[in-house]
Amino acid sequence: MLIFPAIDIQNETCVRLYRGEMDSAEQVADSYLAAADAFRRAGAKWIHMVDLDGACAGARKNAHVFLEVAKQTGLHVEVGGGIRTMDDVEYYLSRGIARVVLGSAAVNDPQLVCDACALYGARIAVGIDARNGFVATQGWLETGSVQYLELAKAMEQAGVQTLIFTDIDRDGMLSGPALDSLCALNDAVSCDVVASGGIRDLADIRALKAAGLYGAICGRSVYKGTLSLAEAIAAAE
Repeated sequence: MLIFPAIDIQNETCVRLYRGEMDSAEQVADSYLAAADAFRRAGAKWIHMVDLDGACAGARKNAHVFLEVAKQTGLHVEVGGGIRTMDDVEYYLSRGIARVVLGSAAVNDPQLVCDACALYGARIAVGIDARNGFVATQGWLETGSVQYLELAKAMEQAGVQTLIFTDIDRDGMLSGPALDSLCALNDAVSCDVVASGGIRDLADIRALKAAGLYGAICGRSVYKGTLSLAEAIAAAE
């Protein structure tokens, strides 16, 4: 199982949110480059990065941050937030970003997902962020009537190979991952499933690995010290 340490960017600053609420942003590192390099030194191969400003605005806002991390650290950078057009996809993937994550576009513009997957294959992931089982979009500001398993199956048909599932109510809370929802998702589709939200410690990493998941995104737990990134990477192997 892959471990993806996370850096969320708001106004060029490393922050973490509680339950996706933008006004709850807490700065967790002085430098995004220093944080990313620390992750690399701990053994990480990938890093998951989110453009929080972009997610709300529906446009690229902190792109230079992600490109700099990819160039300076050599990590495989996965970027989500505000990627709503093929131009956005091409911008990142032609400039050293390893994979882009489509979120709101999966609901609002499924043809974009189909087109992007046809061109870029495994370099396209879809983030499914849910509250009470229903998909939220626009930087988690809007919750609609689409059930997360329904969207996942549609994305599988569109050619998506990787799904990132976040239970918004657990995000940033260190309350443990949504194992039941994640297992249901893993059973429902053939896509690789990445767990996001709530991961606290090594027991959570071991539980996710035992469930057969492809990856786990670790954010606040690493910054707060409830999870050693190096130990998580070792446990996931």
